[in-house]
Amino acid sequence: MDAKRFEILVLNNIAAIGLQRLPAERYHVGKDTKAPDAVLVRSADMHAMQIPSSVRAIGRAGVGTNNIPIAAMSGRGVPVFNAPGANANAVKELVVAGLLIAARNLAPALQFVSSLAGDSWADKADALDERVEAGKKSFAGMELPGRALGVIGLGKIGSLVADAGIRLGMNVLGHDPQITVEAAWSLPSQVRRADSIDQVLRESDFVSLHVPLNSATRGLIDERALSEMRTGAVLLNFSRDAVVDESSIIAALAGNKLHAYVTDFPSPALLGARGVVALPHLGASTQEAEDNCAIMVADQVRDYLEHGIVRNAVNFPDVVMSRESPYRVAIANTNVPNMLGQISTAMASAGLNIHNMMNKSKGDMAYTLVDCDSDVTDSVVAAIGRIQGVLAVRYLPTQGS
Repeated sequence: MDAKRFEILVLNNIAAIGLQRLPAERYHVGKDTKAPDAVLVRSADMHAMQIPSSVRAIGRAGVGTNNIPIAAMSGRGVPVFNAPGANANAVKELVVAGLLIAARNLAPALQFVSSLAGDSWADKADALDERVEAGKKSFAGMELPGRALGVIGLGKIGSLVADAGIRLGMNVLGHDPQITVEAAWSLPSQVRRADSIDQVLRESDFVSLHVPLNSATRGLIDERALSEMRTGAVLLNFSRDAVVDESSIIAALAGNKLHAYVTDFPSPALLGARGVVALPHLGASTQEAEDNCAIMVADQVRDYLEHGIVRNAVNFPDVVMSRESPYRVAIANTNVPNMLGQISTAMASAGLNIHNMMNKSKGDMAYTLVDCDSDVTDSVVAAIGRIQGVLAVRYLPTQGS
């Protein structure tokens, strides 16, 4: 059987180094593909888009997937891949910059110096020196060693931020009830575990947020949470805009409860507000991060299209099974009892022997890879597709089989 040539629709500019992972002999990549097998996207809003029925996978060259209709794709058995950790170092470095900007009052200091440009200082160097010396008193800051850094969310980015805090001589405590074993192993031993978010807020001079946006974290830092924080503390949000209540933040800054709020998410309410340092969503804006995200998501989409392998899909379980046969079937279905039995029966009825199988679930979604000992006919694929609860089924023979 000749290898299928896959059509890839690109909705944004994806780093060329990532697209090069899709070999031209098997992939056509373009922005005007009408019947794509997969979509690669960065920031384009796909919610209002009519996503073709041909789409088998979506790859987000980044971490957040709020621009993708996850529930609708799950209902069609379409995995949505992202690139967790690919931009982690870039975000970590920006958080470190935010710590320094806030601690040394660099943003207002820069504004002060810029304001002097309107005066004529020609032949008045001494006068400028006097003005600068008088003005700098307003921007006296603090040093980071010995200060307490609280990290809420200890995934790839949060773990790197915690490590950076230790290296800067800070006392670091962190909280993440969903921490993975991998993340726990990557944390420096000096990081102190907090039992609750409130403990982090009460015991930290700087609090850095690294949580996903969901129903549990929306408005996580509100008026009540801010009341738990130390007076004069600094809050850094490089997570998502909606994990804080902006009106409460502005009030806390106006009342000197907060010294500064450093965020990567400007909004009309925050513009010009006292104590706000708002950056233009620079977290992943490095060439290295863009390259890493593009490479990671291209590899994941290719593995899925060619071999059915799932890595880092937000709506599918990770299922990685090495090929032990050229005849592979991939099945996405609702996570209900007796699905494997029905799938096995459909194959056995056609005289197929299962050589290897892997099944995993994630919430309401289950996913199965089956390697058979002989060719799988279209009628078998159709029979599996008719099983109630099966969302998508694909036959993935290797080239030449």
